[in-house]
Amino acid sequence: MAQRNAFPFDYEIHDFANGLRLVAVPLPWHGTASVYIVVHAGSRNETEPGRSGFAHFFEHMMFRGTPEWPPERYERELQRMGASSNAYTDDDRTVYHTTLAVEDLGLLLAIEADRFLHLAYSEEDFRTEALAVLGEYWKDSAEPLNRLYEVLRDTAFGVHPYKHTTMGFLRDIERMPEMYGYSLAFFDRFYRPENTTLLIAGDIEPERARSLVDEHWGGWRRGTHRLEVPQEPPQPAPREARIEWETHTLPYAAVAQRAPAYDDGSAECAVLDLISALNFSPGSDLYRRLVIEEQWADELWANQVDHLDPYLFTVVARVKQPERTGDVRRAIEEELDRLAAEPPEEERLEQVQSHLFYRFVLGLNRSDAVAAQLAPFLALRRTPETVNRLFRTYAGVSPRDVSAAARRWFRPEGRTIVTLEEKAR
Repeated sequence: MAQRNAFPFDYEIHDFANGLRLVAVPLPWHGTASVYIVVHAGSRNETEPGRSGFAHFFEHMMFRGTPEWPPERYERELQRMGASSNAYTDDDRTVYHTTLAVEDLGLLLAIEADRFLHLAYSEEDFRTEALAVLGEYWKDSAEPLNRLYEVLRDTAFGVHPYKHTTMGFLRDIERMPEMYGYSLAFFDRFYRPENTTLLIAGDIEPERARSLVDEHWGGWRRGTHRLEVPQEPPQPAPREARIEWETHTLPYAAVAQRAPAYDDGSAECAVLDLISALNFSPGSDLYRRLVIEEQWADELWANQVDHLDPYLFTVVARVKQPERTGDVRRAIEEELDRLAAEPPEEERLEQVQSHLFYRFVLGLNRSDAVAAQLAPFLALRRTPETVNRLFRTYAGVSPRDVSAAARRWFRPEGRTIVTLEEKAR
């Protein structure tokens, strides 16, 4: 495949004296800009026992406002701008994003800088939001798939904070209303300029963007905290867990293997992304057999989500015929084992490589789409160039590389299996 850039736009990077990084991406679509504030704080940062869930919690608290921009005024101003604004938390990042008319960019940067530098909330506000987070946990946990992933992570990891989801452990969320003081410490540690990448993409001039950021964010003071994340030891033997679901549901089977940390130059990291499409997508032989021909399952997919530290490659099936749950699980395991011995056909591999490239490029069709696709990569490497390096690595993967990576990572002792089935009556 030709060595073209998957991220085809020019960009400028500027590092301010306080450690804040600006990534400015001028785009050809007139009139709009997207601002993505990537805070390098997710559940990975929650290393202290009993204090999970705070990264997600601050996604909520950041909308509590400041003395100058309280929530009501903040919302009114966004409505006046016609801006679209939201936030999300993941394992390695929390992202605040707004898309707006470019003429309001300066005002938005001023408002956002104010809440990052001067966030203020009372203990009463804190308790109220902590209870709201608890309600969100119970709402999410009513979905079988969310519970499946929660138990999978808890089973697969022992000491690394990836053990808990971004929502956090229930026992910690229930105690959260009593941890007002710790919440202030968490914010002080991680909401700092050296821990933040500011992405501005759209109808902008990088020099103007840099000037606005310097004006409003230049006074943000660097922090002193140094994060130490415990390293997960090798898994010595397979692990299993079974969930009995109280209400009616189709069964799920999840088979997870250890996976490497994100590395845009590593063929092993790239291979696992390719295997997701090669062996577990709707175009794969296994999907055709389990979903179309045998009709044992009605859904099959694989998750290879890039992380800062080693994570999991996970294959999930929703079982259409509950009595076939064991057969579906074994079929997935056999496919993982087979990959180590049988390289894929070169033509099929090239098709997948091309598909991943064009799917990414064709998604870069608006300012907000460019920013949304780029933000997760900035959380991993703080530069758009990592996208180009990764896709060049994809293009260089050979069938032998696929088998070699499968032999290393899809080992039986590193396997974690979780099934979810309706409780017997």
